[in-house]
Amino acid sequence: MATIDCFIPCNHAADAENAVKQFDACPLVSRICFLSDTFFEAGDKADVMVVDSLTGTRLIQSIAAAAVSEFVMVVTRDTAVELGQFALDRMVRIAQDTGAAMVYSDYYKMAGDVRTAYPVNDYQQGSLRDDFNFGSVWVLNTELFKKATGSFTDEYKFAGWYDLRLALSRLGELVHINELLYSEVDTDSRKSGEKQFDYVDPRNRAVQVEMEQVCTAHLKAIGGWLAPVFEDISPEGSDFPVEASVIIPVRNRAKTIGDAIRSVLRQQTRFSFNLIIIDNYSTDGTTELIAQAAAGDTRILHLIPERTDLGIGGCWNEGVFHPSCGKFAVQLDSDDVYSSETTLQKMVDAFYEQRCAMVVGSYTMTDFAMNEIPPGLIDHREWTPDNGRNNALRINGLGAPRAFYTPVLRSVKVPNTSYGEDYALGLAISRRYRIGRVYDPVYLCRRWDDNSDASLDVVKLNAHNAYKDKIRTIELQARMNMNKLQ
Repeated sequence: MATIDCFIPCNHAADAENAVKQFDACPLVSRICFLSDTFFEAGDKADVMVVDSLTGTRLIQSIAAAAVSEFVMVVTRDTAVELGQFALDRMVRIAQDTGAAMVYSDYYKMAGDVRTAYPVNDYQQGSLRDDFNFGSVWVLNTELFKKATGSFTDEYKFAGWYDLRLALSRLGELVHINELLYSEVDTDSRKSGEKQFDYVDPRNRAVQVEMEQVCTAHLKAIGGWLAPVFEDISPEGSDFPVEASVIIPVRNRAKTIGDAIRSVLRQQTRFSFNLIIIDNYSTDGTTELIAQAAAGDTRILHLIPERTDLGIGGCWNEGVFHPSCGKFAVQLDSDDVYSSETTLQKMVDAFYEQRCAMVVGSYTMTDFAMNEIPPGLIDHREWTPDNGRNNALRINGLGAPRAFYTPVLRSVKVPNTSYGEDYALGLAISRRYRIGRVYDPVYLCRRWDDNSDASLDVVKLNAHNAYKDKIRTIELQARMNMNKLQ
């Protein structure tokens, strides 16, 4: 019979007693070891390992060194866990049947007495984001676990688990069990829209630096890292009706579209520009507001697509392939506004100065009334000319506003989706071309209840994350193939 060593965060004897009763009831469990910041007496059925961090390399190496059974179960978060019926038996059985380096499962979240199902996603090659949710209970093949930790070359304070799971993915499969095998106490009850900007919060900068280092090393190990060599663009002399077009796809944004339009029309530039609004069959009065604005300013093109199957990306294609589109296509979401009258000029100047095919600006988070809210300025300063396009495979977005050299954008084309289309473009374009940056705050990103990502349920959140992971998988494979040909 297979055996398993269990390593569980715990700092109090009372909590340890409850955990021992639960885990000792499983005949597969050979050893129980509590991970604590101070020593305490855990009884004769468990050990205590004093650790200084639950996220660092030292902890993971210590667990690997202490493991003697065929499998290791680790609880990776400091949260109370309740195992389901025969949960460890099931995880070990599947680990044996598949030969997996690691198995993980769906789980329940506990908030008080309320138990809510929380499914997670299948792992794939492009699941490189460091916030991929495996749940808190992992079962590892001990042999491969020791081999993975033996390959560590750097010590991290925050990125230990990330380093481990990428190393394990190079040695075997990370297998998802689509069953609710345990419950964990919910320690983060924030809405999805509040969590999604954690990675750009300046307070998390030290964490992000380590995560980038781990991801970069992994990409180099699998042949997916790209050296900082780019194709330049030559925008001078191109034949377009105007220098720049602001593109706004919109559906049912009567509360905000007027602000967006006014922020474009007040732009002061040394070149000609227009505003192309793709009105995707609005029903709340948005159409009438756009028509009224267009009647008063010839720079506004109000387009209603013939197709009825378009997402945000498809609407972008309608604008970009329109004969009136300018040499540069500049993004503005219908919820948001440009922060000053110089935004458009700064974005276009960056193309000529940085010889790039795409430019990403910086934005300030605000509430609906445009008052600044945390984390404030989002400038993505983690983007570096040498490694930005590699680190882009780890993070969930590139920033805003986004602007494109139209010939390149017409060549790549925008995926016809309403989520992740901008991220897909950034990855694809950065494979060959330089992405320029404007670090001045040139955009106000309004957060309000009607934002499409303000409060997603777990099913929708998983769908979004799975799509971005698939985009990463496709892009990673393209980069690996490109490197093989060089």
